[in-house]
Amino acid sequence: MDSKLKKIVGRYSEEDPTSNLQPIDDDFGDSGADAAPRMYGPGYGDMLFVEHIDMCQNINKPTHYTTEYDTNNLVVRRGQEFIIRVTFSRLLTQQDDFQLEFLIGPNPSHNKGSLVVVTFNTRHGGPWSGRVINMEGPSAVLGITPSPNAIVGKFRTYVAILVGGEMQRTKRDQSTDLYLLFNAWCPEDPVFLPNEEERREYVLNDMGIIYQGNASTVTPRSWMYGQFEKGILDACIYILDSSRMPIFNRGNVIKLVRKGSAMINSQDDNGVLVGNWSNDYSMGTRPTAWTGSVKILLKYANTGVPVCFAQCWVFAGVFNTFLRCFGIPSRVITNFSSAHDNTGNLKTDLIFNMDGTPDRRNTRDSIWNYHCWNEVNMVRYDLPPGYGGWQVVDATPQETSDGHYRCGPASVNAIKKGLLCHPFDAGFVFAQVNSDVVFLKRDKYGTLTPFKVDTTHVGQALYTKAVGSNAPVNVTQTYKYPEGSPEDEATMLRAEEFGCERDHSDVPAGQVAVKIIAEPCLLGADMKVEVAFQNHGNTPTSVEAHMEVSTIFYTGAIANHFKDQDFVVDIQPGGKKKVPLTVSAQEYMPRLSSQLSLHVVVTAQFGGQSVADSKVIELMTPKLLITVSDMPQVGQDMFVTVSFTNVLQIPLENVTVCLDGAGLTELRTHFYAIIPPQGSISWQETIRPRLSGVRVFIAILYCEALPYTAAVERRGWHQGALLHVPQASEK
Repeated sequence: MDSKLKKIVGRYSEEDPTSNLQPIDDDFGDSGADAAPRMYGPGYGDMLFVEHIDMCQNINKPTHYTTEYDTNNLVVRRGQEFIIRVTFSRLLTQQDDFQLEFLIGPNPSHNKGSLVVVTFNTRHGGPWSGRVINMEGPSAVLGITPSPNAIVGKFRTYVAILVGGEMQRTKRDQSTDLYLLFNAWCPEDPVFLPNEEERREYVLNDMGIIYQGNASTVTPRSWMYGQFEKGILDACIYILDSSRMPIFNRGNVIKLVRKGSAMINSQDDNGVLVGNWSNDYSMGTRPTAWTGSVKILLKYANTGVPVCFAQCWVFAGVFNTFLRCFGIPSRVITNFSSAHDNTGNLKTDLIFNMDGTPDRRNTRDSIWNYHCWNEVNMVRYDLPPGYGGWQVVDATPQETSDGHYRCGPASVNAIKKGLLCHPFDAGFVFAQVNSDVVFLKRDKYGTLTPFKVDTTHVGQALYTKAVGSNAPVNVTQTYKYPEGSPEDEATMLRAEEFGCERDHSDVPAGQVAVKIIAEPCLLGADMKVEVAFQNHGNTPTSVEAHMEVSTIFYTGAIANHFKDQDFVVDIQPGGKKKVPLTVSAQEYMPRLSSQLSLHVVVTAQFGGQSVADSKVIELMTPKLLITVSDMPQVGQDMFVTVSFTNVLQIPLENVTVCLDGAGLTELRTHFYAIIPPQGSISWQETIRPRLSGVRVFIAILYCEALPYTAAVERRGWHQGALLHVPQASEK
């Protein structure tokens, strides 16, 4: 190591560096007059110095699939060659000796991979390889290949020339800084993904669909990841800096995604997003008002203050942006009927009072009608063979893992096989998709007796967006074997061996079965419900039934219990009977909360026995429409119109309409004081697309104030407009 390299290695504190974006004006302690190496000036004759460094962005970015990043600096992927053209003051001779140096962070170190020397002769350099591709007069076209496990982040670039036994370097030049990312195209990178269509979907697609609702009524929600938008790459690096993650760990994909899982939420580390499930969003933005990740990440990076507010799909959407921005293949998964088990076993206990009504005060576990998390693709060198591939990571703060609110990475294959001994947090994820729902009745002494066990309700379906299309894909089979199959039984037994307690209650089959039947209901219309009873016994039965209807604060948590109805049903042996019930719009509209869903529970008592059923019913919203005029082209104006008709019987007041689109426009908003019943609005904007290819507009309409409390935040109606934007030269 020459003296100046020793100098910069020793000039900072001995602590491991944790800041990548900290401004560094001069790594080597003195400055030059221009881009030539310091100490050189007029009169040096044939002295060799550097006249210009060209990062060859037009060549490198397309081959590294980084053209869409909106930054002035070069962005490349590790494990793959990129080229730099260095123009010297004269032709090179065999006696000339030079090297390239790449530095990251304020305390670069050879040993920790944050100071990398690349040589172009027989002299030994660092872990990155270099070669002279071509000499064009005094210009050398150099090929540099970072190691496939190199640190990910922003590097500074220097050219050093050996002069009189001393290395003389170019001055600090921010235009030659480069970003290095993970590489799903490199077989030696742990994030390698062999399928090209999957790489384009899980790394390069900056728009996505997140599925909501329930297993019987799946609702797509468009989300703008925007990983290529201006400032987002720096924002993602800022997240790691804020976490004080050591620079030398940032090439380890397991450590990076685990840190990201903790930092996307602010629960214990001042991270990106504040979770809010209270239905009071007066101090921030309602979760359903976000169109995507860009505004959230830029706001956090610019202020350093956690952004308010988020729920599971917002955490997952922002985390997906973070992962794809760094080049890690990732996707959002929705688990319908997702168990949140606070007791750490495979039982979700729902407690009922003696009269059959739910005992909410003593019920600690919950079932969310859906929950969103992420999957990342990686090799797991820390696990036995066969447990790499897709891994669950979850940024929604639910439980702590090693002292922080985070989850994963947990091998999906290990979850499917019940091998819960493998890190990280496999048991928690396993319970979310495999828990048994145990219905318990509390007697007057406080004793709990199970009267129903449902082994199929939790993890009914797991969905993600399909590769190359907007259709959903059911990936349930990657998490669990068919219910009741020999493989499923073996998995459950194996999970118990690793400490996950199951319910083995011997609950006899009831004489009477009950089932709730209801279709999705248009918001503002009366909801029709049928309760179907069947008598499996040999004697007539009189059933005392109770229906309870509640709204939902967030993904499955009961918010506002507002309707009770008791009724009696007489059923003959072997007979069936359906009881029609109605929940009027006047009953539920004033009580709607952050999710446009109603939760119906029916319990029935007969002959000392109890049965129960529950169902989440989605409320369908009016349509928001997007129309695009003219043929869109990059760099040319086009017109986009957002229109809406209020088909509800109430006026909508203080209405906000948002328009967003990755590669198309920054977030735009428009405000309406009131939209009366049957009233229509139309808002037109002039847009100039930045990127070509398939692009998506997202529009959201929501109301801050309605005459109906807690109905405001799900007045957000989504419509995605899919279009192809050609380059200006395309026909």
